[in-house]
Amino acid sequence: MRTSTRTLLAAALVLGVAAGPALTPAFAATSQSAVQVSSPDLSAVIAGLPRADATAALVRVGGSEGSWRGSGGVHDLGTNAPADPAARFRAGSVTKVFTAATVLQLAAEGRIDLDRPARAYLPDLIPGRYATVTVRQLLNHTHGIPAADMPGETVEEWYANRFTVHTPEEMVRSATARPREFRPGTKQHYLNIGYTIAGLIVERVTGDSYEHQVERRILRPLGLRDTYFPGTDPEIRGPYNHGYQTMRLDDGSTGLRDVSVWGTTDGWAAGDLVSTTADLERFTRALFQGRVVRGPLLEEMFTLPKVPDLASGKPAAYSAGLSMKRLGGREVWGKTGGRWGYNTAIASTRDGARTLVYSVNATDAKGQDMNPTALSLMVAAYGLPD
Repeated sequence: MRTSTRTLLAAALVLGVAAGPALTPAFAATSQSAVQVSSPDLSAVIAGLPRADATAALVRVGGSEGSWRGSGGVHDLGTNAPADPAARFRAGSVTKVFTAATVLQLAAEGRIDLDRPARAYLPDLIPGRYATVTVRQLLNHTHGIPAADMPGETVEEWYANRFTVHTPEEMVRSATARPREFRPGTKQHYLNIGYTIAGLIVERVTGDSYEHQVERRILRPLGLRDTYFPGTDPEIRGPYNHGYQTMRLDDGSTGLRDVSVWGTTDGWAAGDLVSTTADLERFTRALFQGRVVRGPLLEEMFTLPKVPDLASGKPAAYSAGLSMKRLGGREVWGKTGGRWGYNTAIASTRDGARTLVYSVNATDAKGQDMNPTALSLMVAAYGLPD
């Protein structure tokens, strides 16, 4: 949910969403109360797939206001077979929600202190210039540590390096060797590196792998059987709808390339999760009901730091794991994620009245602007930004 209100509104108007409070019954609910969402409705958003910005979309809306499930587009552009609604996909930065929840569980057990410097847990990795960065600042992106130096600036360069294996230690050393962006705790800059360090802290305090800790604490208890960490495997296990990315092709033209097979070690605890809409819906429901992070520490996920964003100067929009936008007159909390060929989001009102999970096979994934199909789904489910 990194798109600005101005961008959301402009794109929504382009997509023909009428401003104002009028709501239309967009889909039949499985409960007795019909769900009300802004026009265009969810089924209309995915009906025209594939199109230029996306080849497929999988959507689930749930909560006490009703539920709906839908899929559109194709499994792949070669066969044009219908998209598989149960397919796995790369969830990107939605991984951060799982990481934050794991750290907060360990904090509840007294094994991690959110106010303790990260360097106290990783003295061999965090240099003195970052000695005051706390665990909480890692989670809410107020740490001031810059991004790791990674190969490639264009999608074509990233594609050429798609099988390069990165270790979290290597990425942390690269980032912390550089000057800090700002004094910790004074600004917010959304980056992956804080979650890479958080994943290493999980390993240090538990003596176990980050992946196994998330599996033991979240995946297994919630029955998320189709969610897993790929490690160094660049392929998606099991059924998946192919992801495509617009880029320069070998003959010099610009077109779509199948990018389904792509290593994700650069993401790790910040963005390498593979999941399904069914699993993410179950996780979102459990998280907002307080069944993943229990007690007062859950509030860390719904508390925005009172600092400005580094680039825009606007109030911080990210908490520990989540972010917040006001849509349709109420707060919507959640997290978006992007890997090449795939855009993902989980979202919910704080009371769980309406949840949204989608996977969009976006051809412009990781672009600066929000994918039009993904944007339409968000607006259709919750309404226009306030």
